[in-house]
Amino acid sequence: MIINPPPESAIPASVPSVDPKAAPTPRNAEAEVFYIEAIRELVATGIPFLVAGTYAVSAYTGIIRPTKDLDIFCKAGDCPRILAHFKRIGYAVVVEDDRWLGKVFKGTHFFDVIFASMNGTMPVDDQWLEHARQGELLGSQVRIIGPTELVWSKCFIQDRGRHDGADVSHTILKTHDQIDWQRLLSYMEVHWEVLLMHLLNFRWIYPSERGRVPAWLLDELLDRLAKQRELPPSRMKICRGRMLSRTDYEIDVKDWGFADVGGEGEHSNG
Repeated sequence: MIINPPPESAIPASVPSVDPKAAPTPRNAEAEVFYIEAIRELVATGIPFLVAGTYAVSAYTGIIRPTKDLDIFCKAGDCPRILAHFKRIGYAVVVEDDRWLGKVFKGTHFFDVIFASMNGTMPVDDQWLEHARQGELLGSQVRIIGPTELVWSKCFIQDRGRHDGADVSHTILKTHDQIDWQRLLSYMEVHWEVLLMHLLNFRWIYPSERGRVPAWLLDELLDRLAKQRELPPSRMKICRGRMLSRTDYEIDVKDWGFADVGGEGEHSNG
């Protein structure tokens, strides 16, 4: 198959470049052709997007592993534009979940178009584009999600079928000096305990590399924990587990009287 050269990139020159340390391996040659065509079509639209997921992890860490799809992040308003464009040129599109995810198919191959996290905590906004990197992917110049946003995008993926904790730890290990820790804390302000869990996990995995996490950040989070321990527990029985796994924590909400992230539950007797 002859593939035409990609169009000129609209990525501003001010976006810093990244020299990818590695790239994941597509399942087969047919999948690789699909990804090449999809990326070139995305670039041709002129709609801002970011490459994330396994491609970004490989670029920053050097880890090589197979990939079954491509994760494309964009702002919410641009998701329907991307899906409509691919529908017009003959691809099959699916709105998997109007709260965060669409998919573009060609036969058995597909890529995801993501504009938020499944649990609603992570809307893609202009900051993601402003702090992106740029690099070459499959012959096209693209924006790659920045290390700070890459960590955030994976912090809540913790269920029985998929847990991205290793991706978080590897990204911290390899890009700690590129992560904007203050911005990461601001992203996770409401759910700072999740950030603390990942940082403690990193410290346990890499005891010789504990210094890669800023001391001020750990001090800040541990001080919050100390102050929280002085307070009485929440009167409202809350289970945030469904922000990590809808299935694994379903019984807590359905049968055990805990409030989901939104909605009412029972009051604790404690």
